[in-house]
Amino acid sequence: MEIPPQEAPPGPGADGDAEEAPAEARSPSPASSPADGRLKAAAKRVTFPSDEDIVSGAVEPKDPWRHAQNVTVDEVISAYKQACQKLNCRQIPKLLRQLQEFTDLGHRIDCLDLKGEKLDYKTCEALEEVFKRLQFRVVDLEQTNLDEDGASALFDMIEYYESATHLNISFNKHIGTRGWQAAAHMMRKQTSCLQYLDARNTPLLDHSAPFVARALRIRSSLAVLHLENASLSGRPLMLLATALKMNVNLRELYLADNKLNGLQDSAQLGNLLKFNSSLQILDLRNNHVLDSGLAYICEGLKEQKKGLETLVLWNNQLTHTGMAFLGVTLPHTHSLETLNLGHNPIGNEGVRNLKNGLISNRSVLRLGLTSTKLTCEGAVAVAEFIAESPRLLRLDLRENEIKTGGLMALSLALKVNHSLLRLDLDREPKKEAVKSFIETQKALLAEIQNGCKQNFMLAREQEEKEQRLQLSASMPEITVTEPQPDEEPGDEPATRAQENGAMGPGARPDSDSDSEEEDGEEEDGERAEAPCPALVPPSDSLGSGDRSPPGSPSSPTEQRISVSSPGRGHKVFVVTRVESPPERAEPPVPPVPLPPAAPACPSSPPALSSPPTSPALPPAEAVGTQDPGVLEPQSQLEPPQAGPPLPNGLKPEFALALPPEPPPGPEAKAGSCGLEHELSCSKNEKELEELLLEASQESGQETL
Repeated sequence: MEIPPQEAPPGPGADGDAEEAPAEARSPSPASSPADGRLKAAAKRVTFPSDEDIVSGAVEPKDPWRHAQNVTVDEVISAYKQACQKLNCRQIPKLLRQLQEFTDLGHRIDCLDLKGEKLDYKTCEALEEVFKRLQFRVVDLEQTNLDEDGASALFDMIEYYESATHLNISFNKHIGTRGWQAAAHMMRKQTSCLQYLDARNTPLLDHSAPFVARALRIRSSLAVLHLENASLSGRPLMLLATALKMNVNLRELYLADNKLNGLQDSAQLGNLLKFNSSLQILDLRNNHVLDSGLAYICEGLKEQKKGLETLVLWNNQLTHTGMAFLGVTLPHTHSLETLNLGHNPIGNEGVRNLKNGLISNRSVLRLGLTSTKLTCEGAVAVAEFIAESPRLLRLDLRENEIKTGGLMALSLALKVNHSLLRLDLDREPKKEAVKSFIETQKALLAEIQNGCKQNFMLAREQEEKEQRLQLSASMPEITVTEPQPDEEPGDEPATRAQENGAMGPGARPDSDSDSEEEDGEEEDGERAEAPCPALVPPSDSLGSGDRSPPGSPSSPTEQRISVSSPGRGHKVFVVTRVESPPERAEPPVPPVPLPPAAPACPSSPPALSSPPTSPALPPAEAVGTQDPGVLEPQSQLEPPQAGPPLPNGLKPEFALALPPEPPPGPEAKAGSCGLEHELSCSKNEKELEELLLEASQESGQETL
C-alpha cells in the first residue's frame, strides 16, 4: 500500500531537490509530518540587539557601612526593635542593656556579650541591624545554641560588615558543615579583620575540616586559633597541619583535649614544626602524645632555628624515656622559652635525663615540673640546673614530694643563681619522720622565697640602671666632622679618646665668659691636669705660623667635634694637628694671659717666647696647646736657627746663658708658665733689656 505523502512532488526551488535524497532513504513511515516541521524551523533567522541596547543599566555595590555614619544609640535600638517585630522574634534584653550603655559609636566598641543567649535563625537575622551600624573588638557567642542556619547567617554578617576582630563561638556543637563553611569564608577575608577565633568544644568533623584547612592555607589573617576538644584526631588534624605548613600569620595554636595519639597525629605535628617557623605557641595539654609522639615532636623542634617559644605538654603520659629525647633536643633549640611538662610521670630519672640538655640550652626561661613525681633526689638534679643557669626566670615544682634534703639543695642553688625570680613550691611542709625537720622545712622555704625576692630586687635595680644609661647615652648629640683624606692614621686614638669624653692635648674647655683673661686663667689652672702623654699620638712640633684662631677656616688636618648637651648650650672642642720637619721640635708653650691695659708686643724676642726644645723631650710633649686667641701675635715669629748668629750680633751660644730647662712634667710646666708670665709683663721690659746688654758684653769678651 502506497502512502500518498511520499508520492507528493517536492516543493519548488532547490530546497525540494535537497530534500529528495533523505526522503528516499527513509523507510515508509507516517512520521514525515515532523520532518516538514523541521524544514520550516531551519528557515528561521536569529538576530541580536546592538551593544548599546544589551546593557540596560548598572548598579554600584552597596557600601556595607552606609548606615553607620553619624548613628546614635536610639537609632540602633529603634532599628533592632523594628527588625524583631518584622521577623516576629523576641528581643534580647541583654543586648538592649548593652546598647544603652554604649557612648562612643565612631570607633570599635570593646565587647558585645551574647554569652548564654539562645540564638535561632530569626534572632540572628534581627542582629543584622546592629552589625550594620556598629563594629566591635570582641563578639562573644559562647554557648548560644547556634544551628547551621543561624551560624551561617551570623558568620556572613560578621564577614560582610567586619563586625569583630576577636570572635568566640565556643560550646556550639551544632553549627554543622554550612556553619563551618561560612566561618571559613570569614577567616580568609582579605581585609585581615578577624585575628582571634575561639572554637573550643565546637566539633570540627571530617566533612567540615577541608573548608577550614583551605581557609588557613590561603590568605588567612588569624593570629590565634583555639580548637580545644574539637575532635581533631585523625583526618581533621592531618588537613589542618598540612595547611598550616604554608601559613605565616598564625602565632598561637591550642589543640588541647583532642585525644591526639602518639603515632599519626604526633607525626603530623612534627612535620608541622619542621616547615612552620612562625608559630610561637603550641598547646598540646591533655592528649595522648606519649613518648613515641614526643620523639616525632622533638624531630620537628630540631629543625627550628627560630619560631616556637612555648610548648605545653601537660598530661601526655610522658616518662623518663621521652625526657631522654627531649634532653638531646634542647641544646639545638634557640627560641624555646617556656616548657611545661607538668602532670607527667617523669620521675627522678627523667629529670636527670633532662638536666644536661637544660644546662646546654640557652633559651629556656620558664620550666614547669608540677606533679612530676619528684623526690629529694630529683630536686638535687633540678638544683644543679639552677646553679648552672644564668637566665632561668621561673620554676614550678609544686605537688612533688620534696622534703628537707631537696629544699636544702634548692636553697644553696639560689645563693649562686641571680636570675631566678619565682620558684613555686608547696606552702605546707611535707611529713617527716623527725618532727624537727618540719621546722627546718619552713625555714628553708622562707630562705628560698627571700632569695627570689633578692633576685627580683637586683633585676629591678639592673633594669633601672640600664634605663638611666640609655637615657644618658641618648641625651648628648655628637657630630664629628670627617677628616680630610691626607690625615694620618695616628690621629685615630686621639679622636677616640675625645669621643669617650677625654679632652685631647689641643682641646680647650669652654667657659661661659667671653673675655680672654678668664680663658687664660682657666688654661693656667688646668694645665697641671693635662691627660697622660701616652694617650696622645706622637706628632711633630707645631709651627707657630700654622696656627690659626677659631674664626679662621679649618686646615686640611683639622678635626672638630661638636657636642650638644641639654641645659649647657653648645660646646665646641677644636683639635688641630700640623706637621713640620722632624729634626726640630718645640715644647708645649702655655698660653700667656694678656692684661687688658697692656697687650702683647709683637716685637718680643723669639728666644724668650719659644725656647728650643731639648732633644731628650719625647715627641708627645711637642703637641701645641696654646689658646687660639693668643696665637696671632706669635705668628710672625720664627724659631732660633742653629747655624747663623742671633739678632743683635749674638752667637748661638747665647742659649747657654738661659736658665736650665727643667725635666718634663706637670711641675716643670707650671714653673715655665710662671716664668713666661713674668717676662711677658710690660713692667719687666727694663730687666729684659739689661739681660740682653749683659749677654752682648759677655759675648764681646769671649771674642777678645
